Amino acid sequence: CKALSSSPPCFFSFSAKDMKHRLGFLLQKSDSCDYGSSHGKKEKLSSSQRLSQEEVRKWAESLENLIHHDRGLAAFRAFLKSEYSEENIEFWVSCEEYKKTKSPAKLSPKARKIYDEFISVQATKEVNLDSCTREKTSHNMLEPTLSCFDEAQRKIFTLMEKDSYRRFLKSPYYLDLVSPPGAGCGPENCKRNHTHSLDCNSNIISQCA
Repeated sequence: CKALSSSPPCFFSFSAKDMKHRLGFLLQKSDSCDYGSSHGKKEKLSSSQRLSQEEVRKWAESLENLIHHDRGLAAFRAFLKSEYSEENIEFWVSCEEYKKTKSPAKLSPKARKIYDEFISVQATKEVNLDSCTREKTSHNMLEPTLSCFDEAQRKIFTLMEKDSYRRFLKSPYYLDLVSPPGAGCGPENCKRNHTHSLDCNSNIISQCA
């Protein structure tokens, strides 16, 4: 498949159906990918770039498996955006990135940015935290450390695990990816529109770099 546009995909301007369509292209079956080299050569996807049905099924074993897999995270994020509830996964991802901060001088400004965006009273993407956790996190802002968002992050993870993750596993965002190979295109497995789903006869789902 041809390389996608260099600009990052923006899901906010699309309907839920359009976002599914876009996700289908991102995770589309492909044997090769055009990396846009000066010679226009197409290179075979390496085994590490291929996504097997077994990997997709592991996403249903735990939320941990899903969001620690790059393409699993992309699929879950697209699903949450379709429900207008993407702030939870964005907060979780921000916390993961924050914990990788190596410079002590950068801790405070990074922590304040996350706090202002997701936790403060006027947060643009406020997450659903209980008052006790919110107060404790606010106190942590006085002297930010790598663990200052740990409790809030755990609470949001649990919230997603009990709520949106379960809905995701029942949604076309997941079901279209995990349809068993060779199941054919009967009413149960392939009644969804194939213009935005993956090839249901394929054993491999892959993403273009």
